[in-house]
Formats: sequence, C-alpha cells, structure tokens
Amino acid sequence: MAQREPQTSEAWLGKMWDLYESLESGNANLAPTPGTYALMILSLLRTPADLQSLCPFTYKELLSRITVREYDIKRVVSDRVISNEDGPQLIKELSRAAVQLNLPSLVAELGETHAMATVQADILDTVPEVRPVLKDVVTKSEDGTEETTTKEIPFNLDNLRRHLAQINFARRVLPDDLAARQKLLEESVYDVAVERLEHEAAILNNIGVGSSFGRDIRQWMWDWHTKLKVRLEEEVKNIQKLEALPAKRGTRKIRNDLSQYLVLVRPERLSLITIMEIMRLQGSGGVSQGMKTTRALIGIGRAIEAEYKAQMCKKNNIALPPLKHSAEPGYFSGLGYKNLLERRVVAARHIMDSEAWTSNWTQVTRSQVGGLVIDCLMDVAKVVRTALDKATGQVVSEEQPAFYHTYEHQRGQKLGVIRFNQVLAEAMAKDNLRTTLHPRHLPMLVAPRPWVGPESGGYYYNKSTAMRYKESVEQASYLRHASDMGNVELIYAGLDVLGSTPWVINQKIFDVVLEVWNSGEGLGKLPPAVYATPDPVCPPDASPKEKALYLYNLKSHSQEKANNHSKRCNVNYKIEIARSLLGDKLFQPHNLDFRGRAYPIPPHLNHIGDDLSRGLLKFAERKPLGERGLRWLKIHLANLYGYDKANFDERVQFVEERLDEIFDSATEPLTGRGWWKKADDPWQCLATCFELHEALTSDDPLAYASSQPVHQDGTCNGLQHYAALGGDSRGAQQVNLAAGERPSDVYTYVANMVELQIVKDVESGNPAAIMLQNKVSRKVVKQTVMTTVYGVTYIGAREQIEKQIRAIDEFKDADSWMLSSYLAKAVLGCIGDLFSGAKDIQNWLTLSARLIARAIPEERLPEALDEFNRSKQIKTEYLPVDKLKKEQLTSPYRKTKRKQVMTKVQTVYISDPNLASEVNSMKQASAFPPNFIHSLDATHMMLSALECQTQGLTFAAVHDSYWTHACNIDQMSTIIRDTFIALHSSDVLGKLREEFAERYKNYKIPLIDMKSVSLIKALKTSGVQVKVSKRQAEELSLLESILVVDNAKTAVTEVETTEEDKQQMLQEVSGLEDFDEELEEVVDSELLDKAELAKKEKKKDQAKAQMKLLGKFVTLTDVLPPVPKKGDFRVEAIKASQYFFS
Repeated sequence: MAQREPQTSEAWLGKMWDLYESLESGNANLAPTPGTYALMILSLLRTPADLQSLCPFTYKELLSRITVREYDIKRVVSDRVISNEDGPQLIKELSRAAVQLNLPSLVAELGETHAMATVQADILDTVPEVRPVLKDVVTKSEDGTEETTTKEIPFNLDNLRRHLAQINFARRVLPDDLAARQKLLEESVYDVAVERLEHEAAILNNIGVGSSFGRDIRQWMWDWHTKLKVRLEEEVKNIQKLEALPAKRGTRKIRNDLSQYLVLVRPERLSLITIMEIMRLQGSGGVSQGMKTTRALIGIGRAIEAEYKAQMCKKNNIALPPLKHSAEPGYFSGLGYKNLLERRVVAARHIMDSEAWTSNWTQVTRSQVGGLVIDCLMDVAKVVRTALDKATGQVVSEEQPAFYHTYEHQRGQKLGVIRFNQVLAEAMAKDNLRTTLHPRHLPMLVAPRPWVGPESGGYYYNKSTAMRYKESVEQASYLRHASDMGNVELIYAGLDVLGSTPWVINQKIFDVVLEVWNSGEGLGKLPPAVYATPDPVCPPDASPKEKALYLYNLKSHSQEKANNHSKRCNVNYKIEIARSLLGDKLFQPHNLDFRGRAYPIPPHLNHIGDDLSRGLLKFAERKPLGERGLRWLKIHLANLYGYDKANFDERVQFVEERLDEIFDSATEPLTGRGWWKKADDPWQCLATCFELHEALTSDDPLAYASSQPVHQDGTCNGLQHYAALGGDSRGAQQVNLAAGERPSDVYTYVANMVELQIVKDVESGNPAAIMLQNKVSRKVVKQTVMTTVYGVTYIGAREQIEKQIRAIDEFKDADSWMLSSYLAKAVLGCIGDLFSGAKDIQNWLTLSARLIARAIPEERLPEALDEFNRSKQIKTEYLPVDKLKKEQLTSPYRKTKRKQVMTKVQTVYISDPNLASEVNSMKQASAFPPNFIHSLDATHMMLSALECQTQGLTFAAVHDSYWTHACNIDQMSTIIRDTFIALHSSDVLGKLREEFAERYKNYKIPLIDMKSVSLIKALKTSGVQVKVSKRQAEELSLLESILVVDNAKTAVTEVETTEEDKQQMLQEVSGLEDFDEELEEVVDSELLDKAELAKKEKKKDQAKAQMKLLGKFVTLTDVLPPVPKKGDFRVEAIKASQYFFS
C-alpha cells in the first residue's frame, strides 16, 4: 500500500479554494451557502501575509458574489464559524469592500450588525435625535367628505437624514479608515434615493396598499421609475438603429447623434434623474403647478451631464504629490513658486493619463437630451384620479397622465409649459420636493485633494471646479489658459491652505442648540417651531390709505411666516449634519468666484455661514493661550457681544467686569441669567464663554490649550482699499488705516454728518427732515455706507434704508418711501464728501470700463461698420474656445442671444453661453469698480493665508475677517499689515492702467458710441483730450468739449463709407426717414407751437451731427483717462494703527 505524502499548508489552502470554485461554478450540482462564504471570508482573514498570494479571491470579489446570490450579509457575518474576536475585523474588511463596490446599503447593514455585536461606545449613543421640521399633510377620505391632518418630515430632509444615518453606521465599522468613509460620503444621492423609494414601495405593497388607490408621491415615483427605465432602454436602442440608417433614408433630425450622450448614463440613472429633477422644478419660473418647458429641458439635460461626469470622476483614484512642508522655501520665493509649478505639472500629467473626461455639452444637446427623456416620462407616468359621482354617489377612478405639455400666454408671448396633473399638484402641495441635497455638499473627513488644475482638486470622487462661473465659456477658457501658463500657482496654493484647516464640531454648543431646537423655542437667532406673531387685522371702517397699509402688512406677515419655515429647514440641515459629524475632524474644500474671493464648497455647514454655523465649529488643533492669547480671547468675546467700538483695554475691562455673567452663561446656558443671549452673535459668544470659563478655571489659564477661533476684522474693508489706493488721509482716518487712540467708526461718523444735514433741512421746513431729526442711528446708515464702495445705486440705497426705517416702531405706519428717499440722498451725499478720493477712483474705474466695453480690435473695423447694415448675415455661430480673444473678459456680462431648438416636446428658445454675444457695456461699467475692489481684498486674503501657512499658523477667513488661534493673533496681525503694505506699495492703479494700455493698444472706439452727454462730461472732468485736425474739429461738434486742434497729429481714424451706407446709418441713428420733408410738414402745420417746432429742429441738427461721427474711430489708449492724483497718505502708516484689523 502506497504511503500518502505529507500535506503542506499551501496544498491544503489551494484545495480549499479549488473546492469553493467548484461550488461557485455549479459543477458539483451544489451552490455556496451563507456558511460557505463565512468560511471563505474567515480564511482570507486568517491566512498569513506570506500566503495571501495563494488566495485567488479578495473581500471585494467574495462580497460581490454574495450580493449576486442575494444572501443576507447579516447571516454571513453571524455564522457560527466566526468568533467574537474575528467578527469586528471581518466586518471592517467587508465594509471597505462595500465602499469599493458602491454599496452604501451594505455598509449600513454591516454597521447595524457591528453596533449590535460590540460594546464599544459611539459618540452618538448618548446624543438625542434632532427634532425634524414637520409639515402638515391633509388626506381625504375615499368619498371626499372628511379630512385628516397628520405631520410628516419633508422629502428633502428625510433624504438627508437617511444618508447621514448610513454615514454614522460607516463610522462604527470604519472608525479609522477615513478614505473609505470619504468615498461613501461622496456617493451619489441618486443611489440613496433609489434604495429609499424601492424600500417604501415594497413596504406599501406588503401591507396591501399596492393598488392604484391611495398612493402617495413616493410610490408614484417608484412606479414611474420602474416603467421609465425600461422605456428609456428601448428608446436608446431605437435611436441607435435610426442613426445607423443611411442619410437618404431620413433619420429624424432631432435625434441625430444623440445616442452618444444617452449611453453615457445607465437607464436606471437616466430614469431617476429625470423624475427627481422634474419634481424639483415644480412651480419654478412663475408657473403654478408646473414649469417652463425650456427650463425643464435644460435643467434635466444639465443634471444628466453632471451625473455622467461625476461617475467618470469616481474612476480616477489619483495619487497626488503631497503639500509643501513649512520647512521648504516660502511661497513668495522663486524656488517656492517653482516647486508649486512642478508639483502641479507632474500631477496634471498623471491625471491626463488616467482620466477619461469629456467636453461640456452644448445647450442644444442638453435641451434635446432633456426633451427626449421628458417625452418618455410623460408617456409612461400615470396617476389615478378619483372623484365622487354626484348622480350615483359612487367613487369613480380613472388613470390619467401625470404630466402634460401645453401653452400659456405671459406678457403677450406664447409660452410652452409642462404641467402637473391636478391630483399630483395637490399632493405636491402637501409634500414639497425641493432640491435634494447631494452628498458632495457635506464637509470632508480627509484633507481635500490639492488643486492642480481648473477641474482637479477638492473632492476625490466628484468633480469640483477651482472657479465658480455660470456657464461662461470665456472665463473657463481664460482660467485654463492661465493655468497652462503656470500663472495661478499661488491661487491653487492658497485654496489648498484654506482647505487644509481642520475643524471639529463644538459639542458643548451643539448640546445647547439641540436642546433649544427640540424644545421648539426661538432663541439665539434660532427660528421658533411655531410662528407666534398674530395676523394683522384690518380696521372695520378703514380708509383707502389704511387698507393699503393693511395689505402691505399682511403681505409682509405672510412672507415672514414663510421665511420662518425656510429658516427652520435651513437650521435643521445644519444640526443634522453637525450631529452626524460629532467627534470627526472636518475639512472645508474651497474654490473661487471670478473676482478671486474664496468660498467653502459645502454650503450648509461652514465657517462662512451665519452665527449658528460659526458657533458650531472650532479648530481641531489646540494651542496654549499664553498671556497675549488670554487677552485676545477676552477682546474677542467683547467684540462678539457688540462692545467693539471701545479701545482694547476697555474691551478687556468690559469682560473682566462681567466674569460672573460669563461663568453663569457657561455653566447654566439655558437656566441661568442668559447674558450671552443679548449678544450680537449669541452662539459665537456662548462658545467663547465656554472657552474662557474653561481657561480661567483650569490649573494654569495661560497654559490652557484653546481651539476657539479668534477673529481680526477689517473696518469697512472696501473703503480701506479705496483710501490706500487714493492716498486719502481723511478717509484713511475714518477706516483705521491711520493710527488713533481709539478705533474710528465710519458708520457713526456718517450718521452724525447726516444729522447735521437734517438740522439744516429742518430749518427750511422739510417734512421728512422734521420726522427724522435725532432718529438716524448707526444701524440705519451702515449697510448703505458699506455697499457704497461696491456700487450701490440710489434705488438700492433707498431700499436698504427703507428696510431699516420700517424696523423702527415709531415709523411703522409712516410714509417710509418719502423718508427713505430723503435719507438715501443725504447719506450718499455725505459719503461722497467724506471719501472724495474713493469717489474719484470709482469714477475712473467706471469710465475706463465704459470705454473698454465699447472698444473693438482694429481688424474688426469693417465688421463694426457692417453691423449697421441689417441685411448682412453672421457667417459663424460659435467662437472656438481655443481662439477666444482676451478682450473685455474682466467681468462676465454680455447681452445673451436666444436660439431656436427643435426637441421632442416643443420648439424652444434657449440662451446658449457658447454663442458669440455682445458685451453689455452698462453692466460691465457699473460692476467693474466693486469687482475690482473685491479682487483686491481677495488678493490680500490669499497673500495672508500663504504667509500664515509658511509661518506655521492655522488660518481661516471670511473675506475680510481673518481667523487663527488666540495665541497667534499678534503674529497674524503683523502678517496682515505686511501683506496689505506689499499689495498697495505696488502702484496698483498705475499697473492696471498700464495693463489696459498694453492689452488694448490696437483697439478703436467708434465715435458714434461716444455721443452720450454723460460720457463726454466724464471724459472732460477726468482731463481727457482728443487731438484732431481743424477740419475734424468742425465736423465733430458733439465732442467739442474734449477736442484739441493739432494739425500735425490726429487721434481720429476715418474709414471710407459710401453715401448709401451713410444714409442707412443715419436712419439707424436718427430714426427719421426724410428730415427736410418732415420739417416742411411741421412748418405748415398750425397745430404745433414754436416749442415743438424748435424741438424737431434740434432733433434734426443732432441727427446730422451724429452722422458726422459715423465711420470715425479713436484709439482707446488716446482717451483712456489718467489715474486720479494720489493724496498724501502713505500706506506704511498702518503698522502704527492697532485698529486696522481688530
């Protein structure tokens, strides 16, 4: 008998996997059981590292096969072969695999199993649930005679809570694997929605509510989804067949080449996106019980495009070079900048090799894709409508389309709309489906991906853009070009610094907020659960004026009531998100707007938000206070309370005199005396009370490790930049650029100036001045003063002031329009007198923008003339993205063109951002000054962020409010001043004018575009003079005030035009067919007086004078106004100003 050879571990392991594969293949007429999978997973866990290569399957592959066989994962992990010691580790490995397979429901199930099997405490175990906002849901009985009202969580909030619940389960099983949890955090909201709808539909069917009678919105949506995905799958196949036919057979035009877009997303996702988006758009655009067809087509097309790109982004798990260490060269050294550029180039090249990306879809493609899926939805989506037959008394049911297409007239135009069936619209009124919250809008659990390109950075599995722009092809192209040239490395580095700041939820604040929220009370700017203000009452015998006032108050009351509900929902989001992230370290990825201002991408809970959001967040890193840090913490508390106009010593004294109140607030925030509740920023004030109390009651207050952010805020920062640009000594004193013993308050100063003006007007008997005397406070004028530098108009100022006046009880029933009109003029006049330097610079920026917006390249002169000839057709429709000129791209303001597009639903007119369109010179001019100042404060912030990173400081910012640890405030204050001086020592306006002159050196302005009286006056005031010949001076009488005769050199270029062209242009300019004949008719008429005759004569002369301007151009650089003369203030003086930022 032959002796058996001894078996090694390798041999036994191989045989075990062979046996498993035999079961899996079905060759043994047997199938693996849950116990089989438990055994195989356990063998993976226990196999030594040196033998792992012998295991042909991974956790991911085994889990995939378990799901294919639809085995309950709980049965697998609870099998008897798995010990209590192996269970937790095995669940972690399977959870990682579930994340890789994009199966969030399995992660949740494993988390539940882990929670039941482990005794390890989770931070949320002792935290109460958040009381959700509830909506009243009214249901009718079958015969329609009775109504019952129940409470229900709104759809979007319910969706968020379910998603956050999955994240909480993931934390239980993957507490240390932040990368896997981050991937789960970014998974698409559509996956969550599918599982929820499917689960609820199954429950309804199980309890016998699966018939068509009595269905709710969610069940309808699930039915539509199951039918639509099948219909879309068939439709895509039919389109592919049609497109394969020869052209002579005649495929339908609207379907040409659509399959390449429709196959990008699975039918299941196409179906759900269509349903979710059309429900979200209900009631939008001023259409009740429906939406505009164009809005629906574009919106759904864009959503499908975004989902495809998100899916593509998930495939690219790209490893990027690490961030710069503080020991390396600074950002502003040549070597430091070179390192930034090399890091980005290497990472970008790696991305190009592994990222399958696509160009943006056109509006035409979006509308046609949207039209196709909506057409399919309208075909398959049905609802059952019931009514009581009055003749028979029986309930009659009928299946009807859920959506239908029709037309309505608005403002004299025929408008295509998609309407909801009446029964669906009524149900929607009870369950408002607003924008569903995408998980990518949550803070991150790991440091954001470093920015290495315009669309490469921030989130790991979802597309993020470095700049926010609204469908601006020009801005996107400009950013890509600048990025390719290596000109935005410091911008990318600054975004990385802002995003790398770690945060945590302040649990003490959260506990108080949650208690107040669940009680339903309104406290600390938290809106109450029940809006208690009674409805206004109309007097019995009201006069017309009283009735008008009543209607106004009723409208305001209804709006405030709706706002209260909206605020409750908003706060509910914040609290739910904060609860789910308790105990975790958070990161806020940032991007920019086109001005350079940085914003956190997660919108619902970030430090740039309201007082509640800021109070809930604190730095994850702690640093010892030290003597200076403790002083700054006290100053910070005084600022938050509202005592911020005193000097620093007085602020410290203010806090020290109220330590008893502060300690009471910290120990009994809700049951004590509530000193913190009276603060300007109550939740931030309470957070600082907690921090100061802990520090002062510790063994060594100076050694206490603090994590409370402390702020340094600019004093009306826009005016600070204007004063520095213009060297305005008087303005600099008012905004704390110049040193002073006490902080200046520009708002109080302006209010006092207005009061002096009111006293003068009272003497002349002005009724508005009489009513307002001694009533103008700092608060009334603050917003107008703050926004003046950002281009607020008289109308905007009047509206701002009217809002403040209505808040004063004494003026509640007064003529607020009259009072606000008077006060707006007074405030704007005082600001102009106080900040004359700022006004000069603002006028210079506006005038420069007006001229540039009217300028065109020299090579376009013939085309510019042809624009007067309406018979000429534009040959090209699109500007190639790679050939876009850089001119006039400072701001994204253009006159949009509409284009006709045929879709399956209707012919629509869309505004396509890809179409070449004319610059909107008015918007461009009015927006340029505030945008330029915003870009300066953004630059100052970025420079400060980079320098803080180099010096090892934690840094966060809210535009002109800079945050760091209390112990580092002095160091950050030095950095803020140094970067501000560096910025304004570089002759900003002079360099800007040089850039204008270089960029637009060959640009011409048609003289016909300079005929405006206001423009000519502005040019004259700024000192612009145009050299012309004597003959030209005689012809150009309209521009007489800015002309200088110089026969040796003329700045005006003339282009030959035919007499026919001139006559055509003349008609365009004047609107008169034949001046001489019309004038004769006027003379012969005895019905018109001499004044009317003179008016006609003047119009004729003006038209002839304007005709002389046609065909003539002036070089832009010859009329570009000089930079306003700078005053005597020197920016270096801010080093001596302790209240510059405070």
